[in-house]
Amino acid sequence: MLRAFSTAATGMTAQQLTVDTIAHNLANLNTAGFKRSMIDFQDLMYVKMAEPGQEVAAGVISPTGFEIGSGVRPASTLKVFTQGEMENTSRQLDLAIEGSGFFKVTTPGGNVRYTRDGSFRANADGNLVTSSGYTLEPAISIPSNYRSIYIGKDGTVSVTTGSDGTPTVVGTISLARFANPSGLSSLGGNLFAETPASGTATDGTPGQDGVGSLQQGFLERSNVQMVTELVNLIRAQRAYEINSRAIRAGDQMLTTANRLIQ
Repeated sequence: MLRAFSTAATGMTAQQLTVDTIAHNLANLNTAGFKRSMIDFQDLMYVKMAEPGQEVAAGVISPTGFEIGSGVRPASTLKVFTQGEMENTSRQLDLAIEGSGFFKVTTPGGNVRYTRDGSFRANADGNLVTSSGYTLEPAISIPSNYRSIYIGKDGTVSVTTGSDGTPTVVGTISLARFANPSGLSSLGGNLFAETPASGTATDGTPGQDGVGSLQQGFLERSNVQMVTELVNLIRAQRAYEINSRAIRAGDQMLTTANRLIQ
C-alpha cells in the first residue's frame, strides 16, 4: 500500500512541473521569437514479480509477466521550433526569419549567441544591435545620414544617403543553422547558446540551401497557442487531482486495515 503513496507522489510532482512549464509558455505569449517548451516524461523502474515468457507448467509459457510500476519522472524539456506568427511592424530594422535559422549576436564578453528575435536597432556607432545592446554578427554599420534602409530576403543590407536615391550595400546578414536546434541551451533574454547536443552552427545565406529567408518590417511572435496551453493546463490539473485521490484512497485503505487489526 505504501508503494501507491510514492507512485502517486511522482505523478503529482510531474504535473506540477507541467504546470510550471505551461505558465512559462503563457508568460511569454507576446515575446518576439519565443519558442514554447514541453516536458518529456518516462516511467520509472518496475518491480518484476514474474518475467514474461516464463514456463508456468510443463510446456506452458506465460504470455505476460507480472510487473508493478513505480511512477513517472521528467526526462527533459523540449523546445518546439515551429514558425511563429508574423506581425507587421513597418519598422525598417525589424526582421523576421521565415523558416529555419538564427541571428548571430555577440555579447560584451565576446561570446557568440543565437536568437530568433529580430527587433534590431542602430546604436550610437551606427552598428545594428539587439534591444539588449548585443551586436549583430557579422557587424553591419548604418551611416548616420541614411535616408532609408532596405534589407532583402537574402540578407543584403542597402542604404540610401544621397538625394538621388541610389542604394549602397553596407553588409549582408547571415543566419546560423543547427542539426538539432532543440539541443540549444536557453539563456534568457531571447538568447540561445550552442551545446554538444545542438551541434556546431553552420552559417548560411538567407533563402538558400534550406535556410530561412528574411522579412523586413516584420517580427516573428511567440509560437505559443493560448488554447492549446489552456487545454494542457486543465489536463495537468485533473491529473494532479487524480493522483492526490490515489493517495487519499491508499490512506483510507490503510485506515481500514488498521481497524481490522484492532
